[in-house]
Amino acid sequence: MTRRLKVLLLPSDPPSFWEKEVIRVVNPHHDLTYFNYENSPDPQFQGVEVVIDLAGSKRKREMADLAVSIQLWQLVATGFDTFELDYWREKQIPVANTPGPSSAVALAECALMFMMMLSRRWPETQSHLKQRIVGSPMGVDLVNRRLGLIGFGASAIELARRAKSFSMKISAIDVRSVSLEEQQQLGVDFVGGPRELDDVIRQSDFLSLHIHLNQETRYLMDKRRFSLMKPSAFLINVARGALVDESALYQALIEGKLAGAGLDVFAQEPIDPESPLLSLPNVVGAPHIAGQTERTAQHRAAMVVENLDRLAHGLEPLYRIDQ
Repeated sequence: MTRRLKVLLLPSDPPSFWEKEVIRVVNPHHDLTYFNYENSPDPQFQGVEVVIDLAGSKRKREMADLAVSIQLWQLVATGFDTFELDYWREKQIPVANTPGPSSAVALAECALMFMMMLSRRWPETQSHLKQRIVGSPMGVDLVNRRLGLIGFGASAIELARRAKSFSMKISAIDVRSVSLEEQQQLGVDFVGGPRELDDVIRQSDFLSLHIHLNQETRYLMDKRRFSLMKPSAFLINVARGALVDESALYQALIEGKLAGAGLDVFAQEPIDPESPLLSLPNVVGAPHIAGQTERTAQHRAAMVVENLDRLAHGLEPLYRIDQ
Protein backbone atom coordinates (compact mmCIF):
# COMPACT_ATOMS: atom_id res chain seq x y z
CA MET A 1 0.00 0.00 0.00
CA THR A 2 1.32 3.45 -0.92
CA ARG A 3 2.31 5.63 2.04
CA ARG A 4 0.01 8.62 2.43
CA LEU A 5 1.91 11.90 2.39
CA LYS A 6 0.99 14.97 4.40
CA VAL A 7 0.21 17.56 1.73
CA LEU A 8 -0.54 21.27 2.11
CA LEU A 9 -2.47 23.03 -0.64
CA LEU A 10 -1.96 26.76 -1.16
CA PRO A 11 -5.40 27.57 -2.59
CA SER A 12 -6.20 30.08 -5.28
CA ASP A 13 -8.60 32.96 -4.75
CA PRO A 14 -11.23 32.57 -6.03
CA PRO A 15 -11.15 28.76 -6.23
CA SER A 16 -10.23 27.64 -9.74
CA PHE A 17 -10.97 24.57 -11.79
CA TRP A 18 -7.28 23.66 -11.36
CA GLU A 19 -7.80 23.55 -7.60
CA LYS A 20 -10.96 21.43 -7.81
CA GLU A 21 -9.28 18.92 -10.11
CA VAL A 22 -6.16 18.67 -7.93
CA ILE A 23 -8.30 18.11 -4.84
CA ARG A 24 -10.33 15.46 -6.66
CA VAL A 25 -7.32 13.36 -7.68
CA VAL A 26 -5.06 13.90 -4.63
CA ASN A 27 -7.59 13.36 -1.81
CA PRO A 28 -8.04 9.60 -2.34
CA HIS A 29 -4.28 8.99 -2.18
CA HIS A 30 -2.84 11.44 0.34
CA ASP A 31 -3.75 13.56 3.39
CA LEU A 32 -4.58 16.98 1.99
CA THR A 33 -5.04 20.10 4.11
CA TYR A 34 -5.68 23.69 3.02
CA PHE A 35 -3.51 26.63 3.92
CA ASN A 36 -5.47 29.41 5.63
CA TYR A 37 -4.04 32.85 4.87
CA GLU A 38 -5.84 34.33 7.88
CA ASN A 39 -4.01 32.11 10.37
CA SER A 40 -0.36 31.92 11.41
CA PRO A 41 1.60 29.94 8.80
CA ASP A 42 4.03 28.33 11.26
CA PRO A 43 1.78 25.58 12.70
CA GLN A 44 0.25 24.91 9.29
CA PHE A 45 3.65 23.82 7.91
CA GLN A 46 4.44 21.43 10.77
CA GLY A 47 5.16 17.96 9.39
CA VAL A 48 4.13 18.88 5.85
CA GLU A 49 5.96 16.81 3.22
CA VAL A 50 4.64 18.38 0.01
CA VAL A 51 3.26 21.82 -0.83
CA ILE A 52 0.95 22.11 -3.84
CA ASP A 53 1.15 25.71 -4.98
CA LEU A 54 -1.80 27.32 -6.75
CA ALA A 55 -1.49 30.64 -4.98
CA GLY A 56 0.28 32.86 -7.49
CA SER A 57 1.03 36.30 -6.05
CA LYS A 58 0.18 35.18 -2.51
CA ARG A 59 3.35 33.11 -2.37
CA LYS A 60 5.66 34.42 0.36
CA ARG A 61 9.32 33.85 1.15
CA GLU A 62 8.45 33.18 4.77
CA MET A 63 6.70 30.02 3.61
CA ALA A 64 10.01 28.75 2.24
CA ASP A 65 11.62 29.64 5.57
CA LEU A 66 9.11 27.39 7.34
CA ALA A 67 9.42 24.48 4.90
CA VAL A 68 11.93 22.47 6.95
CA SER A 69 10.28 19.10 6.31
CA ILE A 70 9.27 19.73 2.70
CA GLN A 71 10.35 17.08 0.20
CA LEU A 72 8.73 18.85 -2.77
CA TRP A 73 7.21 22.23 -3.65
CA GLN A 74 4.87 21.40 -6.52
CA LEU A 75 3.74 24.21 -8.80
CA VAL A 76 0.53 23.65 -10.76
CA ALA A 77 1.68 25.64 -13.78
CA THR A 78 4.11 25.49 -16.67
CA GLY A 79 5.67 28.95 -16.38
CA PHE A 80 7.53 29.99 -13.24
CA ASP A 81 8.68 33.53 -14.08
CA THR A 82 6.79 34.94 -11.06
CA PHE A 83 8.24 32.33 -8.69
CA GLU A 84 11.39 33.23 -6.74
CA LEU A 85 13.12 30.00 -7.69
CA ASP A 86 16.58 31.13 -6.57
CA TYR A 87 15.32 31.60 -3.02
CA TRP A 88 13.87 28.07 -2.96
CA ARG A 89 17.21 26.82 -4.30
CA GLU A 90 19.02 28.57 -1.43
CA LYS A 91 16.72 26.73 0.96
CA GLN A 92 17.43 23.48 -0.93
CA ILE A 93 13.74 22.81 -1.43
CA PRO A 94 13.02 20.68 -4.51
CA VAL A 95 10.61 22.45 -6.88
CA ALA A 96 8.65 20.90 -9.76
CA ASN A 97 6.18 22.29 -12.25
CA THR A 98 3.61 20.77 -14.60
CA PRO A 99 5.45 21.33 -17.88
CA GLY A 100 4.55 21.94 -21.50
CA PRO A 101 2.80 18.69 -22.49
CA SER A 102 0.05 19.38 -19.94
CA SER A 103 -1.20 22.45 -21.83
CA ALA A 104 0.37 21.99 -25.26
CA VAL A 105 -2.80 21.09 -27.16
CA ALA A 106 -4.82 23.90 -25.59
CA LEU A 107 -2.15 26.50 -26.37
CA ALA A 108 -1.77 25.26 -29.94
CA GLU A 109 -5.52 25.37 -30.54
CA CYS A 110 -5.76 28.91 -29.20
CA ALA A 111 -2.83 30.06 -31.36
CA LEU A 112 -4.47 28.50 -34.41
CA MET A 113 -7.76 30.17 -33.52
CA PHE A 114 -6.00 33.56 -33.44
CA MET A 115 -4.37 32.82 -36.80
CA MET A 116 -7.73 32.04 -38.38
CA MET A 117 -9.44 35.05 -36.81
CA LEU A 118 -6.71 37.39 -38.02
CA SER A 119 -6.52 35.91 -41.51
CA ARG A 120 -10.29 36.43 -41.89
CA ARG A 121 -10.23 39.85 -40.16
CA TRP A 122 -12.68 38.72 -37.51
CA PRO A 123 -13.11 42.02 -35.59
CA GLU A 124 -14.08 43.76 -38.82
CA THR A 125 -16.59 41.04 -39.71
CA GLN A 126 -18.38 41.67 -36.42
CA SER A 127 -18.48 45.41 -37.09
CA HIS A 128 -19.80 44.83 -40.62
CA LEU A 129 -22.52 42.51 -39.34
CA LYS A 130 -23.84 45.30 -37.12
CA GLN A 131 -23.61 47.80 -39.99
CA ARG A 132 -25.41 45.46 -42.43
CA ILE A 133 -22.37 45.39 -44.74
CA VAL A 134 -22.39 42.19 -46.80
CA GLY A 135 -19.43 40.54 -48.58
CA SER A 136 -16.63 42.35 -46.75
CA PRO A 137 -13.89 42.22 -45.52
CA MET A 138 -11.67 40.13 -47.80
CA GLY A 139 -9.55 37.56 -45.96
CA VAL A 140 -6.47 35.53 -46.82
CA ASP A 141 -5.93 31.76 -46.91
CA LEU A 142 -3.50 29.94 -44.63
CA VAL A 143 -2.40 27.70 -47.52
CA ASN A 144 1.31 28.19 -48.33
CA ARG A 145 1.70 30.89 -45.65
CA ARG A 146 4.85 30.51 -43.56
CA LEU A 147 4.46 29.96 -39.83
CA GLY A 148 7.48 30.85 -37.73
CA LEU A 149 7.64 29.18 -34.33
CA ILE A 150 9.88 30.83 -31.75
CA GLY A 151 10.56 27.96 -29.41
CA PHE A 152 9.95 24.39 -30.51
CA GLY A 153 8.73 22.69 -27.38
CA ALA A 154 5.47 20.87 -26.74
CA SER A 155 2.98 23.62 -27.66
CA ALA A 156 4.89 24.66 -30.79
CA ILE A 157 5.06 21.04 -31.94
CA GLU A 158 1.29 20.68 -31.50
CA LEU A 159 0.74 23.90 -33.46
CA ALA A 160 3.06 22.64 -36.23
CA ARG A 161 0.99 19.46 -36.50
CA ARG A 162 -2.19 21.47 -36.92
CA ALA A 163 -0.70 24.07 -39.24
CA LYS A 164 0.61 21.34 -41.53
CA SER A 165 -2.96 20.13 -42.09
CA PHE A 166 -3.70 23.65 -43.41
CA SER A 167 -0.83 23.23 -45.92
CA MET A 168 1.28 25.89 -44.24
CA LYS A 169 5.06 26.10 -44.49
CA ILE A 170 6.76 25.91 -41.11
CA SER A 171 10.06 27.19 -39.69
CA ALA A 172 11.17 27.09 -36.08
CA ILE A 173 13.84 28.38 -33.73
CA ASP A 174 14.98 26.54 -30.62
CA VAL A 175 18.03 26.21 -28.39
CA ARG A 176 17.94 22.42 -28.71
CA SER A 177 19.07 20.46 -31.73
CA VAL A 178 16.14 18.97 -33.65
CA SER A 179 16.95 15.96 -35.79
CA LEU A 180 16.12 15.87 -39.48
CA GLU A 181 13.95 12.83 -38.79
CA GLU A 182 11.84 14.79 -36.27
CA GLN A 183 11.57 17.73 -38.66
CA GLN A 184 10.35 15.47 -41.45
CA GLN A 185 7.92 13.69 -39.15
CA LEU A 186 6.35 17.01 -38.14
CA GLY A 187 6.46 18.54 -41.62
CA VAL A 188 8.79 21.36 -40.59
CA ASP A 189 11.00 22.85 -43.31
CA PHE A 190 13.67 24.37 -41.07
CA VAL A 191 14.71 24.42 -37.41
CA GLY A 192 17.52 26.78 -36.53
CA GLY A 193 19.19 28.15 -33.44
CA PRO A 194 19.10 31.63 -31.90
CA ARG A 195 21.47 32.94 -34.60
CA GLU A 196 18.77 32.34 -37.21
CA LEU A 197 16.04 34.06 -35.20
CA ASP A 198 16.01 37.27 -37.25
CA ASP A 199 15.88 35.31 -40.50
CA VAL A 200 12.80 33.37 -39.39
CA ILE A 201 11.15 36.60 -38.26
CA ARG A 202 11.77 38.16 -41.70
CA GLN A 203 10.31 35.19 -43.57
CA SER A 204 7.21 34.51 -41.48
CA ASP A 205 3.63 35.35 -42.39
CA PHE A 206 2.57 34.29 -38.89
CA LEU A 207 5.06 34.45 -36.03
CA SER A 208 4.05 32.51 -32.90
CA LEU A 209 5.87 32.71 -29.55
CA HIS A 210 6.36 29.53 -27.50
CA ILE A 211 9.20 30.28 -25.07
CA HIS A 212 9.64 30.89 -21.36
CA LEU A 213 10.07 34.40 -20.01
CA ASN A 214 13.49 35.14 -18.51
CA GLN A 215 16.10 37.88 -18.60
CA GLU A 216 17.26 36.79 -22.07
CA THR A 217 13.78 36.63 -23.61
CA ARG A 218 12.13 39.67 -22.00
CA TYR A 219 11.06 42.06 -24.80
CA LEU A 220 12.39 39.63 -27.39
CA MET A 221 9.96 41.27 -29.79
CA ASP A 222 11.05 44.91 -29.70
CA LYS A 223 11.06 47.79 -32.16
CA ARG A 224 14.00 46.40 -34.12
CA ARG A 225 12.48 42.96 -34.53
CA PHE A 226 9.08 44.34 -35.49
CA SER A 227 10.87 46.28 -38.22
CA LEU A 228 12.09 42.95 -39.63
CA MET A 229 8.58 41.54 -40.06
CA LYS A 230 6.60 41.71 -43.28
CA PRO A 231 3.91 44.43 -43.25
CA SER A 232 1.47 41.60 -44.09
CA ALA A 233 2.60 39.42 -41.15
CA PHE A 234 0.81 38.64 -37.88
CA LEU A 235 2.20 38.14 -34.36
CA ILE A 236 0.72 35.44 -32.09
CA ASN A 237 1.52 35.29 -28.37
CA VAL A 238 0.09 32.59 -26.11
CA ALA A 239 3.27 32.35 -23.99
CA ARG A 240 4.10 35.34 -21.75
CA GLY A 241 3.15 38.99 -22.20
CA ALA A 242 6.55 40.48 -21.41
CA LEU A 243 8.12 38.66 -24.35
CA VAL A 244 6.69 41.58 -26.33
CA ASP A 245 7.38 45.31 -26.01
CA GLU A 246 3.73 46.34 -26.20
CA SER A 247 4.43 49.99 -26.99
CA ALA A 248 6.61 48.93 -29.94
CA LEU A 249 3.89 46.51 -31.04
CA TYR A 250 1.26 49.24 -30.92
CA GLN A 251 3.42 51.56 -33.01
CA ALA A 252 4.09 48.86 -35.59
CA LEU A 253 0.37 48.15 -35.87
CA ILE A 254 -0.80 51.74 -36.24
CA GLU A 255 2.00 52.55 -38.70
CA GLY A 256 1.08 49.60 -40.92
CA LYS A 257 4.38 47.82 -40.34
CA LEU A 258 2.51 44.77 -39.07
CA ALA A 259 -0.86 43.39 -40.20
CA GLY A 260 -2.20 42.31 -36.83
CA ALA A 261 -1.70 40.47 -33.54
CA GLY A 262 -3.38 37.72 -31.54
CA LEU A 263 -2.62 38.10 -27.84
CA ASP A 264 -3.66 35.85 -24.97
CA VAL A 265 -1.10 37.32 -22.57
CA PHE A 266 -0.07 40.85 -21.63
CA ALA A 267 2.75 42.49 -19.69
CA GLN A 268 0.31 43.61 -16.98
CA GLU A 269 -2.63 41.36 -16.18
CA PRO A 270 -5.45 42.01 -16.13
CA ILE A 271 -4.83 44.43 -18.98
CA ASP A 272 -6.49 47.85 -18.73
CA PRO A 273 -9.73 47.67 -20.78
CA GLU A 274 -8.83 51.12 -22.13
CA SER A 275 -5.46 49.91 -23.45
CA PRO A 276 -4.83 51.31 -26.94
CA LEU A 277 -3.95 47.81 -28.12
CA LEU A 278 -7.47 46.56 -27.48
CA SER A 279 -8.98 49.38 -29.52
CA LEU A 280 -7.29 48.31 -32.76
CA PRO A 281 -9.36 46.48 -35.38
CA ASN A 282 -6.44 44.21 -36.26
CA VAL A 283 -5.91 42.87 -32.72
CA VAL A 284 -7.71 39.87 -31.23
CA GLY A 285 -7.22 39.16 -27.57
CA ALA A 286 -8.14 36.85 -24.72
CA PRO A 287 -7.68 37.12 -20.92
CA HIS A 288 -4.89 34.53 -20.49
CA ILE A 289 -7.12 31.54 -21.19
CA ALA A 290 -5.14 29.72 -23.90
CA GLY A 291 -4.29 26.89 -21.51
CA GLN A 292 -7.56 26.99 -19.60
CA THR A 293 -9.28 23.78 -20.65
CA GLU A 294 -10.61 20.81 -18.73
CA ARG A 295 -8.06 18.59 -20.47
CA THR A 296 -5.18 20.78 -19.28
CA ALA A 297 -6.46 20.75 -15.71
CA GLN A 298 -6.77 16.97 -15.77
CA HIS A 299 -3.26 16.54 -17.16
CA ARG A 300 -1.73 18.90 -14.61
CA ALA A 301 -3.53 17.21 -11.73
CA ALA A 302 -2.33 13.83 -12.99
CA MET A 303 1.26 15.13 -13.03
CA VAL A 304 0.87 16.33 -9.45
CA VAL A 305 -0.46 13.03 -8.11
CA GLU A 306 2.20 11.15 -10.10
CA ASN A 307 4.91 13.10 -8.25
CA LEU A 308 3.24 12.54 -4.88
CA ASP A 309 3.02 8.80 -5.51
CA ARG A 310 6.68 8.71 -6.60
CA LEU A 311 7.72 10.40 -3.35
CA ALA A 312 5.58 7.99 -1.36
CA HIS A 313 7.49 5.12 -3.01
CA GLY A 314 10.87 6.73 -2.30
CA LEU A 315 11.45 7.82 -5.90
CA GLU A 316 12.71 11.17 -7.20
CA PRO A 317 9.97 13.56 -8.36
CA LEU A 318 9.67 14.36 -12.04
CA TYR A 319 9.66 17.77 -13.73
CA ARG A 320 12.21 19.36 -11.36
CA ILE A 321 13.02 22.99 -12.20
CA ASP A 322 15.40 23.76 -9.34
CA GLN A 323 18.28 21.61 -10.64
